[in-house]
Amino acid sequence: MSPGPVREIETTMDRTNQTASDRAAKIGAMLFALWGVLHLWVGYEGVHQYLDGGAPGLWKMLTGGRNAPHDAFQHDTVAMTANVHAHLILNFCLDVAGYGVLGFFVAWMIWKRASWTGYLIGLVVIGIGDLAFLFVQVVPGIIELNAGTIGGPVLWFLAVAITPFGLPSLRRRQE
Repeated sequence: MSPGPVREIETTMDRTNQTASDRAAKIGAMLFALWGVLHLWVGYEGVHQYLDGGAPGLWKMLTGGRNAPHDAFQHDTVAMTANVHAHLILNFCLDVAGYGVLGFFVAWMIWKRASWTGYLIGLVVIGIGDLAFLFVQVVPGIIELNAGTIGGPVLWFLAVAITPFGLPSLRRRQE
């Protein structure tokens, strides 16, 4: 005996809604993964600049904004101070890469498990890092405003806005 045309339509609609819901979580996960790639690149570029030129190359990564233009920035001529600068900036770049790894972990948790915990880690922990960078470095004009520097916060915002639509409901269903 067939469940009837109404039940078949409801089942088809449930599957369609589930697919659209899954799609939102998958898109959010991809955005977090892309965010991770961008931040891993910062770590790679930091190591590259450190090995190629030390502090001057690293400072070039972290200046260039309207209030810290490259041509006006004066590099320290005291070798010890320049060495300390180089190591501090390298540490910053590697920390940013660590956030990139966290972005991949969050993406995996959302993609594979539709995890609210993963989403909340992305929202809070990654959000703190990205928004601090945006409002302490980019907005005041220290770091150059470009696709790379604004891309991270934009990807984060899109990920946290889209992902919840693909996660399971937090309310218990009464059946």
